[in-house]
Amino acid sequence: MIRTTRKAALAGLAIVGSAILLAGCGAAPEDDAPGGSAAPEPADDFLACAVSDEGSWNDKSFNEAAFAGLQQAESELGVQIDDAESASAEDFVPNLTAMVDNGCDITFAIGFNFSLGGTNGVIFDIADENPDAKFAWLDGWPGGSEDNVKPIMYATEQSSYLAGYLSAAYSTSKVVGTYGGLQIDSVTSFMDGFYQGAKKYEEESGTPVKVVGWDPATATGDFVGDFANTEEAKSISNGQLAAGADVIFPVAGGLFTATAEAIREGSDPNAVLLGVDKDIAVTQPQLADITLTSVEKRMTQAVFDIISETKDDSFTAEPYFGTLENDGTGLSDFGAFADKVPADVVTKLDELSQQITDGEIEITLTKNQG
Repeated sequence: MIRTTRKAALAGLAIVGSAILLAGCGAAPEDDAPGGSAAPEPADDFLACAVSDEGSWNDKSFNEAAFAGLQQAESELGVQIDDAESASAEDFVPNLTAMVDNGCDITFAIGFNFSLGGTNGVIFDIADENPDAKFAWLDGWPGGSEDNVKPIMYATEQSSYLAGYLSAAYSTSKVVGTYGGLQIDSVTSFMDGFYQGAKKYEEESGTPVKVVGWDPATATGDFVGDFANTEEAKSISNGQLAAGADVIFPVAGGLFTATAEAIREGSDPNAVLLGVDKDIAVTQPQLADITLTSVEKRMTQAVFDIISETKDDSFTAEPYFGTLENDGTGLSDFGAFADKVPADVVTKLDELSQQITDGEIEITLTKNQG
């Protein structure tokens, strides 16, 4: 677990009457200004916290994007932050409990996996046991009677639809691929949109497009089994490249690095990948030359906004829902491929985005078992 600060420590400083918030174990700096000067104001005692999904805050993907919202709130709102990294799902309960015990004003649970374990799922069990605590759950959904858990949801099928159309238009082989970490709704929503967007291009252009790695009709496809097995992710990527795919969309957290390795070692110099969650051409600049675009969940802004609302006593359990319309999800800039995507395709993507927003295009989502 990583601790950034503690609300209890702030209370202790207030009792002592210190005018300066001490950092670590260092002594307070002396006031050397002639005639003295006013001591800095203590930081706000609002404590915003987060517990990661499996992996670190530096995963260049889902966890990191969420944690950046916490850091933004610390910088811009003056709040205190605390956090705990989860090496595995077994850490979820103790980490959430530690945040509650630490007096967090709001705690973010990062990822779908907080639905697993316990009686009703880890997040709801902890929320039920601590009705005065407030939680926000990334990739979550509304609970039954819980009024202290705010789900953060994304219509990633919308932006992935655009990514599928773009991929099919860009592809030379007209074979595009996708694979997931786990076969769960928050993963297959990306894959559903990608598939249907690619087929939209097929319909409009009259050019057949093959999608490997996912078949919504049978709910079968390529899945790693977790978000950590780089060897399996690379094997899947190699298989899709061998099947002719020259665009691959990994929906598997940081496992896009394994796909990048497969592309680098492959025989097709034109093969590219799509990023997920964050703009990986920015977070991983060494991959910019093979990253066509990324399908972003703009989690940083969502975390920041919810902290701001909670700090202003405006917290509700009403879901936050990121869409194309409110810019909660979308495609990254094309970066190194800006001059390789035809202007008519860019225009078409804008048209499709508006049609999705207006409800003229409906994207069907697969219902997974279990």
